[in-house]
Amino acid sequence: MQTDYDAIIIGAGLSGIAAGIRLAHYGQRVLILERHALPGGLNSYYPHNGEWFDVGLHAMTNYVAGSRDRRAPFNRLLRQLRIRHEELDMVPQRHSKITFPGRELSFTNDFDDMRSEVARLFPDQVEGFDGLAEAVRNTDSLALDAEPRSAREVVGGFLGDSVLADMLFCPLMFYGNADEHDMEFNQFCIMFQSVFLEGFWRPRSGMRPFIGNLLKRYEQCGGEIRLRCGVRSLEEQSGDGLLVTPDKGAVLTARRVLSCAGYLETLALLRPVPSTAASHPEGKLGYVESIFTLDCPPAELGFEDTITFFCEQDRFVYGRPDDAVDFRSGVLCVPGNFLEGESCTGNRQLRMTHLANPHVWAEFDAEAYAARKRETVERQRASLEAQAPGFGKHILDVDMFTPRTVKKFTGHRNGSIYGSPLKHRDGRTPGRNVFVCGTDQGFLGIVGSMLSGVSMANLHLLIN
Repeated sequence: MQTDYDAIIIGAGLSGIAAGIRLAHYGQRVLILERHALPGGLNSYYPHNGEWFDVGLHAMTNYVAGSRDRRAPFNRLLRQLRIRHEELDMVPQRHSKITFPGRELSFTNDFDDMRSEVARLFPDQVEGFDGLAEAVRNTDSLALDAEPRSAREVVGGFLGDSVLADMLFCPLMFYGNADEHDMEFNQFCIMFQSVFLEGFWRPRSGMRPFIGNLLKRYEQCGGEIRLRCGVRSLEEQSGDGLLVTPDKGAVLTARRVLSCAGYLETLALLRPVPSTAASHPEGKLGYVESIFTLDCPPAELGFEDTITFFCEQDRFVYGRPDDAVDFRSGVLCVPGNFLEGESCTGNRQLRMTHLANPHVWAEFDAEAYAARKRETVERQRASLEAQAPGFGKHILDVDMFTPRTVKKFTGHRNGSIYGSPLKHRDGRTPGRNVFVCGTDQGFLGIVGSMLSGVSMANLHLLIN
């Protein structure tokens, strides 16, 4: 049957935009449908009191200084998107750290620095750490048929010190893990390479121009996008076509649909809804984050690291807390503490993030919800005040998101940023010619999400 589009992509998240660019390069008729007014999904941006704020961006990962290393995941991605390295205006981190009681492990984008820190803090673990790093390098973690393995078990085979293991898991789990307490080893490898072997950077001017440049490339190749227009339903037709009913406007037809809305969220659009949707696990993990805008760069108050991953107890617990927020661990990000931070957006911001229980936040009425947000900000402010006495008097503004915020603007069940713990690496769904990319495909992290979009486009949509 004749269709309006070769491919319709649900959601203008980074995985969807990357897939759109890839498909449009090959002359496919592509349309991205995005329910919200701004693109970017979990890594979008928004205006607040006269400034532009990045939604989810602490840092981009997989930093590479140039285009010569063709095997580097980020360079592979840029080749697929036909984007030149110099177009991105990449600003690398200065230094970050992982802090546990009595232990502080610093790292940069030079992996030798990380290894030296491990040797300093855990001299009897260096050989095992080297073995683990080599195992990560030798694992094809992006293979779609990779067998799932427990990262805790694999890492435990190399490291005999549970504190070192927890210190490694802390940033990797916070930045890309949907499982409680453990992590799938291939995802561990993706994040270990992203964070430790390669490292952090950010676009100098934040996500707004970064996403804008991606969409410009997409549209230059002939791709179309409709903002404020989501999808209500997907229905199979005779032959290979699909009926796509948008929130507004006429029903559309497409040969294939690629969704970055999430696996369960995509199944809910299918008509009829597959029976397997009822038994598929929902994401359990949520986050709260407060963004403090100060009257000076945070470094002037003593916050000199780019990102700090902290745990206030001997063992790191990564799971859904019983209460609304788990204050025992978290992430402290200072966007201005990238190199040349004075010229970066958000250089007077400080972001503090904790694990949260989506179900507790969902049950608050409006008054209790506002009160719990105030209590959370005050608890965070007191923690920052303990690190930098007088911190509070430098606060000009605070904005905050919760799992309810994430659910409102992304549609993710429970406001779960990393989606369901059950991933579908081949991108297939019960719907004929309906595929998923992004969070629930399984390549997590910002660069991982974009690789997911390209990989699924290559696998399922660049075919006759």
